[in-house]
Amino acid sequence: MSDLAEFVRLGDPDRHAATLAASSGARAKLWPLYAFNLEIARAPWVTQEPMIAEMRLQFWADVLDEIAEGKAPRAHEVAAPLSVVWREAGLPVALGRAMIDARRRDIYKEPFADAAELGAHLDATSGNLMWLAALALGADTNAQGPVRDMGFAAGLGNWFQAVPELTARGHHPLPDPGDQAIAALARDGLTRLRRARAARGTVAGDLGAVLLAGWQAGPVLSLAARQPQLVRDGGLALSEFSKRGRLLLRALAGRW
Repeated sequence: MSDLAEFVRLGDPDRHAATLAASSGARAKLWPLYAFNLEIARAPWVTQEPMIAEMRLQFWADVLDEIAEGKAPRAHEVAAPLSVVWREAGLPVALGRAMIDARRRDIYKEPFADAAELGAHLDATSGNLMWLAALALGADTNAQGPVRDMGFAAGLGNWFQAVPELTARGHHPLPDPGDQAIAALARDGLTRLRRARAARGTVAGDLGAVLLAGWQAGPVLSLAARQPQLVRDGGLALSEFSKRGRLLLRALAGRW
């Protein structure tokens, strides 16, 4: 296993596991993108100093600027392969910049104004990542709707599971932490998940490994809709047996 794959496995094991359903060529394109996401997602949490977190994110903003300008890749274990994938696939730099801007918000503790603002954050992070991954594997524009719907559902499920830790760190991860508001968010995520799956016909089969990264969204969001207090209490995590079993079944069936 490459160093980059191991970096993703250790930092983002669920997404790494889903990627194993892809061909070796596809994995070589996905792992640099997932490593980039891991680097910027971690930046706000590895230090208590906002300025240092800003500098970490600025490093990646500079990497994207250099990609856009056609400069030689930096000698960095993630930046160099990321530059290759980004340029070969002709990925939109604006999507990566939006991901970085969204992570800048994570440095600070301002609450989300409403569900729409939280949704925009999820679309800029999880949604943009899933769409970039799909584009790297050759997706056409017809796939953008279902890919982004799946990205939103997956991002919301992950966000719900992170709520207790975010709250403990002094953040306000939910615009309204009440049961009704949480359940409404979960139902919205389930609606988008069903819409994504209903549009499977517009998503080429080789993109399945990208959307498979959202395999936990259904059970997590369904549980949050039924028992929203579990979002606050940290009771949404699926067992490893359940997670791997669901992933295997969906991968074998090709039904993300």
